[in-house]
Amino acid sequence: MTNSEQERWSRVKGRLRSTVGEDVYTSWFARMDLEAVQDESVHLSVPTRFLKSWIQAHYAERVLSCWQAEMPEVHRIDLSVRTAMRCATPAKEAPVAVEARRAERSDAKPVSNEVRTSAAASLATSHDALGGSPLDPRLTFASFVVGRANTLAHAAARQVADGRRGDPVMFNPLYIHAGVGLGKTHLLQAVTWAGNAGGERKVLYLTAEKFMYGFVAALKSQTALAFKEALRGIDVLVIDDLQFLQGKSTQAEFCHTLNALIDAGRQVVIAADRPPSDLESLDDRVRSRLAGGLVVEMATLGEDLRLGILKSRVAAARAHHASFDVPEPVLDYLARSITHNGRDLEGAINRLLAHSKLNNQPVTLDMAEREVRDLVRPQEPKRIKIEDIQRVVARQYNVSRSDLLSSRRTANVVRPRQVAMYLAKTLTLRSLPEIGRRFGGRDHTTVLHAVRKIEALVGKDITLNDEVESLKRQLQD
Repeated sequence: MTNSEQERWSRVKGRLRSTVGEDVYTSWFARMDLEAVQDESVHLSVPTRFLKSWIQAHYAERVLSCWQAEMPEVHRIDLSVRTAMRCATPAKEAPVAVEARRAERSDAKPVSNEVRTSAAASLATSHDALGGSPLDPRLTFASFVVGRANTLAHAAARQVADGRRGDPVMFNPLYIHAGVGLGKTHLLQAVTWAGNAGGERKVLYLTAEKFMYGFVAALKSQTALAFKEALRGIDVLVIDDLQFLQGKSTQAEFCHTLNALIDAGRQVVIAADRPPSDLESLDDRVRSRLAGGLVVEMATLGEDLRLGILKSRVAAARAHHASFDVPEPVLDYLARSITHNGRDLEGAINRLLAHSKLNNQPVTLDMAEREVRDLVRPQEPKRIKIEDIQRVVARQYNVSRSDLLSSRRTANVVRPRQVAMYLAKTLTLRSLPEIGRRFGGRDHTTVLHAVRKIEALVGKDITLNDEVESLKRQLQD
């Protein structure tokens, strides 16, 4: 970079500072560097994608006008994210071009058409520029198989995806929970693809891990304000695997972002493997805000839905392998036998395809039984909730659920409460502090005392042992 270019850049920064003010300049432009000036283009770089997307969306024309005040011949700003090892040439990442609006200028030159990729690739590039997590082009509404287990979740997700900027938000946040492999990520990515396809709204898909990484990286690079403002400028924020969100500062930032978006009428969609009340690692304020929206559970896949998923996967495979065929008896066997989740169903089809193509053999029932035998798992036990335990125990001992959660210490309440705590510890994966919180905010030592007391009594008191076993059967049926 020549001395004259450096002097021009200093003057441009001075103009920019006086135009936007010191606070805005420090937040957004202090870490912007000049890389090169070539013909009618100026190449600038910033350290993060969030800064790039935010500046390009909100300050592009202002940066361009400041340059044109120094160099009238400049009509284009190329903004890119620089790597850790700086070089003299612009960063290798494909730049985001900012063209001057020269429709009224007599010397205006036509803007050349950019090379068009597929619609999916274009949307993915745009989403990636916002700092989103990677999107799978297969996970769209068109490939999502709807059944009784997921009808409500699908309808709610479709409602969000079809919304337009300025429309009133019907339910916020939309919170979808389900076990592994039941379609949560598929629905969330389908919302992102469909929402961005309209071109009117910015829909950002982030895993909880990516959210944590982005926040920590922003703190390290002193661009936390840019990170926050970029997220809060999104029209629809989609967060996947919320159960993995860790760290007090990260959770606090997520809470602030969640509140800011909801209060501004922006849509938030969240998925996790359990309902908000069971996310014991999250702050109470976050759980409360999540529970205040629409909470939808995606149930275990029924046999009809599993068969529909299998047929859909076979059709998708046949698009690339026209001769691939799975007979109906084989599909029926797979739908009946593979009950764990949708990913196992897809894995089964992939195995049959590989075996058929590599060995040049048709798919038969014998082959299927041999190839997928490790995917035929025993039926998972019913997932028992603390609320179910409280309800069944209250009914058994003729007390109310509010009695179990209260501070009352009469004998007819203390024993049922201790039994309920014991069952919560033995039949669920909840920790002692979480169980205590769900029983009226009690300390974990109180829960531990109750568990040990009932453990000791059931070995001596036959009547109590029979009552506890009866409660277990009611909960597991």
